[in-house]
Amino acid sequence: MTSVPTPIPSRTQFVLDAIKHRILTGQLTPGQALVETDLAAQFGVSKTPVREALKTLAGTGLVVMSQYKGVTVRMVDADMAREVYDVRLLLEPEALKRAVRRGASLDEARDALTRADRATDAAERSLANREFHRALYLPCGNPLLGRMLDEVRDQAALVSAVAWAASPSWEREAGEHREILRLALDGDADGAARALHAHIASFVQRAFPDAGSEAQGEDGQA
Repeated sequence: MTSVPTPIPSRTQFVLDAIKHRILTGQLTPGQALVETDLAAQFGVSKTPVREALKTLAGTGLVVMSQYKGVTVRMVDADMAREVYDVRLLLEPEALKRAVRRGASLDEARDALTRADRATDAAERSLANREFHRALYLPCGNPLLGRMLDEVRDQAALVSAVAWAASPSWEREAGEHREILRLALDGDADGAARALHAHIASFVQRAFPDAGSEAQGEDGQA
């Protein structure tokens, strides 16, 4: 008999969503301490939902729990960026290729791209860009593949937030997004997958040049 996942209590979910949003939009920076009592006071809750939210965030790789340092936002370095983006390079282009070949609707990707273009701040643009990528891989026809990419999605967004804070590259990436979507809407599954692969590889190579050759694009692209 299949077990049913235990739902997260509403207060814990509220705190979880709020902390995650602050991390992924750069309001909470890598290495910053997350103190239960302070967060509980900020959100007007007891320490219990804060503690449960932090445990969940530790499970997704956004925070680190240490016996000596307590809970901190995960640090981002070249090794972490390489690990996360290696997974994306292996799985995301393939998922997009499958989505295009099965004729899946990409309306949500188009909508996300429009929201990113109209964004008035970095946080809004970042969230729209995340939704754009998810809308490309989610309709691949393989739920497990989609869940695997969802598992690294937050960590990839953390890498992006750190990279954009150091060197904003929104306009270049927006142009690459438009080309990927154009190829996908034209039904060019292989071309869209290659463009997505090059897009992912070039971003991590620009942001973390020490990430190593694993994050190089196909045919030497970066």
